[in-house]
Amino acid sequence: MKARTTLLRTVGAALAAGALAWAAITGGAVGAGSGTGADAMKAVAEEGPGYAIEDYGYPNADKILAERNITLKRGDGHILLADCDSATDLMEVWSREKEKICFKVSGTRGYLALEIPSVFAVKGNNYSAEVDMTVGTEEKSFDVNKNSWTPVGESADEQGRDFMLMEIRTVK
Repeated sequence: MKARTTLLRTVGAALAAGALAWAAITGGAVGAGSGTGADAMKAVAEEGPGYAIEDYGYPNADKILAERNITLKRGDGHILLADCDSATDLMEVWSREKEKICFKVSGTRGYLALEIPSVFAVKGNNYSAEVDMTVGTEEKSFDVNKNSWTPVGESADEQGRDFMLMEIRTVK
């Protein structure tokens, strides 16, 4: 008997909550042509936010491009642009045009597509890293040494050509 009473109270509470929610959505009135009731529910459903689709676009990329002239395209959220004075274990990218640019790396793996021109060195952190760069139509990859400087781009090129950093990949 006690279980039945508890069940009835639970069902009653659920019905009351549903009725309150319905009244809140419809404005408390259900009338034909009043813009409430089923018509209002249909309008709300049609104006809903739609689907959230993750495109892995870098957050605030337009603002960063405008303020710092750094093109950040997309990534998995494990390699993020950072203030170089914000932490000690940052990956540093050195560019003739941008000077020092720092990235905070987290997680077990990281990926970031970006564009930084005239990159000549990368200082690794506690992660194994690889950077992909281009010069003209040629693409080159460089392994970045953990916790030390790695010459990349023009400093690793016999001809001293100007390389663009295109991707960073990290593994813990």
